[in-house]
Amino acid sequence: MLAKMIPTKTHAGMDYAVGLLLIASPWLFGFADDSTVATWIAVLAGVAMLGLSTITDYEGGLLARLIPMRMHLMADAGLGLVLAVSPWLFGFANEGANAWLPFVAIGLGEIASAATTNPVPGKRSRRRSAARSAA
Repeated sequence: MLAKMIPTKTHAGMDYAVGLLLIASPWLFGFADDSTVATWIAVLAGVAMLGLSTITDYEGGLLARLIPMRMHLMADAGLGLVLAVSPWLFGFANEGANAWLPFVAIGLGEIASAATTNPVPGKRSRRRSAARSAA
């Protein structure tokens, strides 16, 4: 079993950073002019990640706290899987490593992040730990 090392507050910061990275990646990695499909997937995945983050029940939930953290982590893992296989799934794997490698790297990072994040947000996590210690 993987250790749940990443606190939700850190995960929230990572979510926003990776969402922005995905949106900017076509221009950062130079595939915007070569692959329309890869560009759209990156931008849409980044927007989806930012949108999900704003409505998750954790420290980064800015608009509403509608999505439980466990569901958020499952969505992260699912998005990571889609990103990791998207170069082959959507046919841009032959457009150069600058087009496919960011998807694989970010996708695998999302899966790892989902697997190693504590699913109990901040203060609730500390309260549960204190309750276990007292018992």
